[in-house]
Amino acid sequence: MARYGKSASKNVESTMRRRKRGTLKSGSGRTVKSRKQAIAIGLNEAREKGAKVPSRKSSRKSSRKTTARKTTARKATARKTTARKAAKKR
Repeated sequence: MARYGKSASKNVESTMRRRKRGTLKSGSGRTVKSRKQAIAIGLNEAREKGAKVPSRKSSRKSSRKTTARKTTARKATARKTTARKAAKKR
């Protein structure tokens, strides 16, 4: 079973051409230079048109959890270092 439909591949093809010409713009209005970004834009446009394209991977929840863990770990190490510095001064 194919993951992507024919219309999706045609849409990606046209976005790649626009990228090569230098007319493809990103959401912020800047010219797209990356091949991967151009493919992502093409797939997104195909999705909006209703073509057969798999849904985007949602990694926002997991990334938020990891950043929260990182910040708490940093706070803990900062507390340890300040405690050590205070002990050395005594």
